[in-house]
Amino acid sequence: MSGPVAVTRATVVEVGPRDGLQNESVHLDPATRAAFVDALAAAGLPVIEVAAFVSPRWVPQMADAAEVVRRLTPRPGIRYTALVPNLQGLADALDAGVREVAIFAAASETFSQRNINSDIARSLATYAEVVRRAHDAGARVRAYLSTAFGCPYEGPVPIERVVDISERLALMGVFQTAISDTIGIAHPGQVWELVGALVARMPVESLALHFHDTRGTALANVLAGLQCGVTTFDSSAGGLGGCPYAPGAAGNLATEDLIYMLDGLGVATGVDLHAVVAASRLIESKIGHPLPSRYLQAQR
Repeated sequence: MSGPVAVTRATVVEVGPRDGLQNESVHLDPATRAAFVDALAAAGLPVIEVAAFVSPRWVPQMADAAEVVRRLTPRPGIRYTALVPNLQGLADALDAGVREVAIFAAASETFSQRNINSDIARSLATYAEVVRRAHDAGARVRAYLSTAFGCPYEGPVPIERVVDISERLALMGVFQTAISDTIGIAHPGQVWELVGALVARMPVESLALHFHDTRGTALANVLAGLQCGVTTFDSSAGGLGGCPYAPGAAGNLATEDLIYMLDGLGVATGVDLHAVVAASRLIESKIGHPLPSRYLQAQR
């Protein structure tokens, strides 16, 4: 599936305020987190995952999610989303005014148990009800499929399992699934093979790609995804984030690095790279350590 990039426009889903900040040791107040989201929105990022409606006992960095949402400045054309693990999280998100949510499944049993304390079958049953109730409330649902390229506990994950779970998520009404490289193990050959298997069974528009840069291959994997026709990619401002349940996982693909490459390829995003840098500088000053984005480092 390798070849030139025919994609002319891509959508960047910014996950820094959730997937990034949930892994920082510093707990930021709602006003600071909302200011970060507002700065990202000002940069033109069209989709921003602003919080997770989870128990603060398990993810204290995501406490006061409703307050973060309420402090946001609405902007035309910007979609604000939130992660929800269950029906209670969905109810809390809807009460806060969120109208697009994300659920998170896994492609390996061990990771599912350690991440959400549930096996895959039980988690999908729960999510089917979450999707149904979200739709009843007029909300859209996106999904993450973790460990799609490999599991920190089980090793390689069968492609057939990734395709099967992705199909099941689509059938329950998820509008898009982010095929996720949770531990940053993927390389372009895997991307071509897995995405090829997926698009043989479902529309490419229903897929997104979510890469971590543990082995320095995230941008190469995006390029492979573009060659397969994928047009939606997750990233995190400054390269914030990782996964607390995946030992050794580095940060997400940095939004600045992604935009720089897409701009160079002539793939339009509508995102102002310099404004993303400003947003990353804002949050960097609050977390107490430099962010790993290569583009950000080159601007120092």
